[in-house]
Amino acid sequence: MTVEAPPSEQITSDRRERVGWYFYDWANSAFSTTVVTVFLGPYLTAVAKAAAGCASDDPCRGRTIGVLGLDIAPGSLFPYTVSLSVFLTVFVLPLAGAVADRTRYKKQLLALFAYLGAAATTGLVFLTGDRYLLGAGLFLLANIAFGASIVVYNSFLPQIAGPDERDPVSSIGWAMGYIGGGTLLAVNVAAVLFKDSLGLDTGEVARWSLVSAGLWWAGFTTIPLLRLRNREPAAGAAQGSVLTDGFKQLWHTLRGLKAYPLTLFFLIAYLIYNDGIQTVIALASVYGTEELELSDEVLVPTILMVQFLAFFGALGLGALARRIGAWKTVLLSLVLWTAVVLVAFRLPAGQPLPFVLLGGAIGIVLGGSQALSRSLFSQLIPKGSEGEYFGLYEISDKGTSWLGPLLFGLAYGLTNSYRVAIISLLAFFIIGFLALLAVPIRRAITAAGNIPPRVL
Repeated sequence: MTVEAPPSEQITSDRRERVGWYFYDWANSAFSTTVVTVFLGPYLTAVAKAAAGCASDDPCRGRTIGVLGLDIAPGSLFPYTVSLSVFLTVFVLPLAGAVADRTRYKKQLLALFAYLGAAATTGLVFLTGDRYLLGAGLFLLANIAFGASIVVYNSFLPQIAGPDERDPVSSIGWAMGYIGGGTLLAVNVAAVLFKDSLGLDTGEVARWSLVSAGLWWAGFTTIPLLRLRNREPAAGAAQGSVLTDGFKQLWHTLRGLKAYPLTLFFLIAYLIYNDGIQTVIALASVYGTEELELSDEVLVPTILMVQFLAFFGALGLGALARRIGAWKTVLLSLVLWTAVVLVAFRLPAGQPLPFVLLGGAIGIVLGGSQALSRSLFSQLIPKGSEGEYFGLYEISDKGTSWLGPLLFGLAYGLTNSYRVAIISLLAFFIIGFLALLAVPIRRAITAAGNIPPRVL
C-alpha cells in the first residue's frame, strides 16, 4: 500500500515544470562532456607543452611550466586545475545552497550561475598560443559557476517530486543530460572527422568545440528558466541581505549536521566514491591520448558512444532501482566501477577496440550510479535545507572532484606513468562501497524527518 505524504510534504508541480527541470541537465551536460571529458584536458595539456617548449608528440619529461610561483609538469596542469577549482567550490557551493534556501528568487539565482559559467566557457576562444594560464583561469571560473548552478538546480528536486517519484525523475534528468551532451558532442565529432575538409587543424577544432559548449549551455538554459517556478522558501525568507543571511544559515546547518549523523555518513560515502567516478570521467581523454596513444579519431567517437549508452544506462538502472531499490543498485554499480578501473589499467596501448569496449561498459553504469545517488540524497535532507545540503553534495558532483585529480596528478608527477595514476583510483570505489554499505538507509531517511520510499 502506498504511504501518503503528510500535507507539509505534498508536491505541487506539473509535467510542464518537470520537463523544464529536465532541460537544465540537457543544457549543462555540454560542459561536462565537450569541455571536461573530451576537449579541454588534451588541448590545455598541448598548450602547456608548447609553453614548455615541447613538441606535441613529446612526453615532455623533465620540463616544467610556471603556475602561481610553482614549477609543475605540463601533463599535471589539467588535473591540478580541476583539483584547485574544487578546493575553491568547497567554500562557494554550500554558501550558494544556503542563499538558494533563503531566497524567493531561486530561478534567477540559477540563471546567474548558469550564464556566468557559459560566458567563461565561451571565453576559451582566446585559449591560443602559450596562454595556458588564461585557459586554467577561465576553466576555474566556469567550473565553480557550473557547480553552483547544479546546487540550485538539484534543490528543485524535492519540490517537484515526492519520495516515490524521485528515482525516476532524477534518472530521466540524467538521461536527458547524456542525450543533450551527446548531441553536441556528435557535432564536434563530425568536426574532428572532417577537419581537413573544413580547413581546420585538431587544435582549432578543439577550441571551437569548447566555445560551442558555452553557447549550448547558455541557449538551452532558457527553457528551465521559462518553466520552473519560484516558491516561498520553506526555511523562511531572508531578513535583510540574503547573502549575509545565507552565511548565518550555512553556519547553522554545518553546526546542525551532528543532529543527522546518518545523512552525514552517506554524504561522506558519496564524496568518496563519486570522486572516483568524476576523476575517471574528467581524465579519460588524457589517459587515452597520453598513455594509450589513441588519436582523437578514436577517442572522441568512443566518448560520444558513452554518452548515448549512458542514456540507456540511466533509465535501465532506474528501472532496476524500482525493483530492488536505489541503495542496492548504487552498491552494484560501485562493483562495476571497480572492474572498470582494473580493466583500464591493463588496456594495451595503440589498440582502439579494447578502449571502445571499456567505454561501452562505462556508459552502461555511469548515468544510473549518479542519478540514483542524487535521488537517494534528496531523501536524507531535512525539509527547507535542500540547497544547503546539495551545496555540500555538489562538492563531488559533475566535474568537481578534487581528491581524485589530486591523487592522479601526484601519481603521474612521481612516476611519469598514467597507468599508476589510473590504478590509484581503486581506493575511491572500494572505500566508498564499504562506507555506503554501512549506512542504514531507511533509518537515515526517517531520522531526517522524511518518509522512505517503498523499496530501497
